[in-house]
Amino acid sequence: MEGRRFGRGSLTTESDRQNILDFVDNNKNVRLSVLCKYLDISSRTIQRWRKNGLTDKRKGASKNVPKKLSEEEVSTIYKLLCSNEYKEMTPVEAFNSLLDKGIYHASSRSFYRILKRFNALTHRTETKSGTSRSKPAELKAYAKNQVWMWDITWLKSPVTGIYYYAYVIEDLYDRSIVSWMIYENESDVHSKELFETACRKENAHPKFVHSDNGNPMKGITLVAFYYQLGIIPSFSRPRVSDDNPFIESFFKTLKYRCGYPHHFESIEHARNWFADFIHWYNFEHKHSGLQFVTPMQKRNPSMPI
Repeated sequence: MEGRRFGRGSLTTESDRQNILDFVDNNKNVRLSVLCKYLDISSRTIQRWRKNGLTDKRKGASKNVPKKLSEEEVSTIYKLLCSNEYKEMTPVEAFNSLLDKGIYHASSRSFYRILKRFNALTHRTETKSGTSRSKPAELKAYAKNQVWMWDITWLKSPVTGIYYYAYVIEDLYDRSIVSWMIYENESDVHSKELFETACRKENAHPKFVHSDNGNPMKGITLVAFYYQLGIIPSFSRPRVSDDNPFIESFFKTLKYRCGYPHHFESIEHARNWFADFIHWYNFEHKHSGLQFVTPMQKRNPSMPI
């Protein structure tokens, strides 16, 4: 130890600390304060090492992580997350999908760290990253068929400026699509047909129906149907675009799904493609808002996961 100094605040290795303690123990005939002055460290430091051990727990110190992933395991996970099966999923979605298959490689947080290490932690869909906004006051559902939400979205036809119109009802409780139809125009008559079909299919009707303020949503034909069944209509606030967020989120999932057509050749093409998508959404899509189960698994808990 002759000629060696350890400045206060410096990061010493565990072997250095052991050498210091051995040096102090071998010179017990010298006062501890004198030895510490010679070594340029505090006597409290010696006491702390003897009480808490020699492991350096300060920020920046090298640490031994016994369960650290090997480079081979990191490479395997990275290739898996970039495979065709998982490249469109977020790390959390991929983690839960693997758990459903009985496979565990690492935590979902480790998946994030690995993607960040390879500069691959980007938005993994065809849409730009969303922004966080606080939710407005909303209706609550504690069982199926209590609150339905619905809206209409435009689907491009082969002719510029002409669209097909997809009418969609979603159940707030389990995010399942209760009923849908595609027409060539917007009308409250079509809206009534949509709800008549949905009520017959479910053999029930909701207590509340939420929608925006469009003419097909507030037309007298549909509103009269509501009051005939005792349904209470709820409407978004004027000029507030996110008062119906769940159905809008569904439309985003629809239109940014890989393989979504640039336009539909005919209304039959639109209906056939939409039917396939609804089946995937209800029975295969693991919904992040449902703890990564499908809408139908939430709607019918007896369904196998």
